[in-house]
Amino acid sequence: MMKRIIDQVFYEAYGSDELLEGNDAANLPLPQDGQRLAYSTDSFVVTPQFFPGGDIGRLAICGTVNDVATSGAVPKYLSCGFILEEGFPVADLKRICASMAAAAAEAGVRIVTGDTKVVNRGHGDGVYINTSGVGFIPAGVRLGGELCQPGDKVLLTGTLGDHGITIMSCRESLGFTAAIESDAAPLNHLIAAVLEAAPATRCFRDPTRGGLSSTLNELASQSNVDILVHEEAVPVKPAVQGACELLGYDVYQVANEGKMVCVVAADQADAALAAMRASKYGADAAIIGEVSAAVPERGPRVTLRTAFGGTRILDMLVGEQLPRIC
Repeated sequence: MMKRIIDQVFYEAYGSDELLEGNDAANLPLPQDGQRLAYSTDSFVVTPQFFPGGDIGRLAICGTVNDVATSGAVPKYLSCGFILEEGFPVADLKRICASMAAAAAEAGVRIVTGDTKVVNRGHGDGVYINTSGVGFIPAGVRLGGELCQPGDKVLLTGTLGDHGITIMSCRESLGFTAAIESDAAPLNHLIAAVLEAAPATRCFRDPTRGGLSSTLNELASQSNVDILVHEEAVPVKPAVQGACELLGYDVYQVANEGKMVCVVAADQADAALAAMRASKYGADAAIIGEVSAAVPERGPRVTLRTAFGGTRILDMLVGEQLPRIC
């Protein structure tokens, strides 16, 4: 439904060439030096606002930093807009701002401008945050979902589903015995390390709403290719897998906020993997699949080879598995 709104409303009304590329950050030329500007914006409405492993403030900083970094840019500056509900506790607002400052410092970015609005009690659910970010793409760097090629390898920087299951457990007071925390993290330094080790990287994409399954379908559609994922290679924490089975969720469609999907030329996949694992946010990274040519008669497809040797189609998430996730 969200994709239809984007395609039929926003793209149709003001779909510039940059917007129609469909990547997480717009790639814009600068008047000199051969550099380009990466620019992205995102809004955060998660509930609850505080959860194990983070809060709405950390989520806002990490989400926008990661979107800018997917273009190969070095994120530099962020804006921050708050929509506050009348009566929202100042102590909670200070806690959120401190978390944002810490996340920005970790990422090496600066919050340089912002805005605050207050809405009537009962009209805002506490706090909503919008962040926009800009960064600079070095000359010669080009990444995008349309660049995947047959033979490429698909990498994932860590375990699936941590954020989505954390939010669900908080929202429904499920009280799992195993500790599950959100994976919200700034990944710009990890991305820079991968690009240095593997210059033939095609693209990065963060598997947020819709999870790994929807992200891979986006990439397959952009590049008109097939993608095969090996179930046994995909890292998932046992507690998260158990929670998904208990709740009836497909772990491949559960949201993540501190993971990256990366498509790399096959001969540089091992170097990219080593660079990921050298980062504290990539310790569980793995090569999870490969790209192949799509069958012209049916178009691009994403398939999972199961641990039992069978296959099943991984499709886009239909509907909203868990609303207000980010």
